[in-house]
Amino acid sequence: MARLFGTDGVRGVVNEFLTPELAYHLGRAAGTYFSKKKAHPTFLIGRDTRISGSMLESSLAAGICSVGGNVVIAGVIPTPAVAYLVQQQGFDAGAVISASHNPYPDSGIKFFDGSGFKLPDEVEDQLETYVYQSANNELPRPTGDGIGRIEHNSNLAHFYAHFVRHTINTSLDGMTIVYDGANGAASSVGPEILAGLGAKVININVNPDGLNINHHCGSTHIEGLQVAVQQHHADLGIANDGDADRCLLVDEKGQVLDGDQIMLLCALKLKEEGKLKDDTIVGTVMSNIGFHKAAEELGMKTVSTAVGDRYVLEYMREHDLSIGGEQSGHVIFLDHNTTGDGMLTAVQVAALVKEKGKPLSELAGIMTKYPQVLVNVRVATKTGWEDNDLIKAAIVTAEGELGDEGRVLVRASGTEPLIRVMAEGPNQEALQSLCQEIADIIGREQGLA
Repeated sequence: MARLFGTDGVRGVVNEFLTPELAYHLGRAAGTYFSKKKAHPTFLIGRDTRISGSMLESSLAAGICSVGGNVVIAGVIPTPAVAYLVQQQGFDAGAVISASHNPYPDSGIKFFDGSGFKLPDEVEDQLETYVYQSANNELPRPTGDGIGRIEHNSNLAHFYAHFVRHTINTSLDGMTIVYDGANGAASSVGPEILAGLGAKVININVNPDGLNINHHCGSTHIEGLQVAVQQHHADLGIANDGDADRCLLVDEKGQVLDGDQIMLLCALKLKEEGKLKDDTIVGTVMSNIGFHKAAEELGMKTVSTAVGDRYVLEYMREHDLSIGGEQSGHVIFLDHNTTGDGMLTAVQVAALVKEKGKPLSELAGIMTKYPQVLVNVRVATKTGWEDNDLIKAAIVTAEGELGDEGRVLVRASGTEPLIRVMAEGPNQEALQSLCQEIADIIGREQGLA
């Protein structure tokens, strides 16, 4: 049987894979696990704006209470806010109901421990065992005062907003910022943070209706933000995804800055302030060649992990490092928070622009991006492609054509039925052709979904 937990919790189409019953059993599993450390552990639950959120929230909370855990429901709140609040407010665990950048029919459930960190694989494996035991009615069912309680606290997002604002010492007064909330979890708190720092804020996509999260907006559809920044002659634009754990930026010319560029700018600032531990930035195998070259020229080292912010974080914790992240916009400032934080990232860069007194486009010039092409193949199955001789031969052929001037990376998505084909090198058209050749073979061999 396939593992229940992917790279970022349990995800799937709501009522098809992620049912209320599964959410209930996940709640019972998590409640049972954390009850080993403390009788009646208290969970903080947050969610994004999907129509399914309140249904799954109710089921998850009921499951936790059914094994004696207590629940505080924060309502709609960013994922990094839950991570921060769990550790700062003394909760025993946290849970987030969200599928991040996925379309609205999907959702997911992920957990944080009492220190605000995502759970390691071995703990998720234990939870998975408990899920099946719960489904077989093998977990405890306390009665009387052994049952947990549910409380609601809609003010917790303001504590998070206060925290983010106070990670910088710079007023954003005089700056014009366009904010794209992706109709997601930060649709209210994002504008609150930026306005509280003194910026003039033009908000777009901050009117969630349960169905429009990530729909042609946010960090996965940034075209509208590019147009808005230029229309309003803004200093920069900020795009979050549905749960606001990632951030992409648009400079005053309408050009997009990805996670590699954002990390490099923020790491250089930390280095100048003497706060960049071991002068090292942690990226992933998807990080652009230009990122590594620029870091080296600026006197910084880079490390590449597997794709997934959890692997970046794992390396950062193990080696006590300051900053890391992904090209997709997950940036982790470990001295401030325990997970990727889209609003925290945004205010760091906004403060940098204000302090330097230079346009963001000029600041971003420290890195030259190599052309990079990514083709996503939606497949019937993600298993077995690594051992397929035709797919392997296509990859080897492409690598031979690029030689030392580029690279090819093929990997399965951890959260979607996709196999991703990426190539990097000096010629965009050649890269597109190579990627498509590999993608076509993968589609034939793995079956198109």
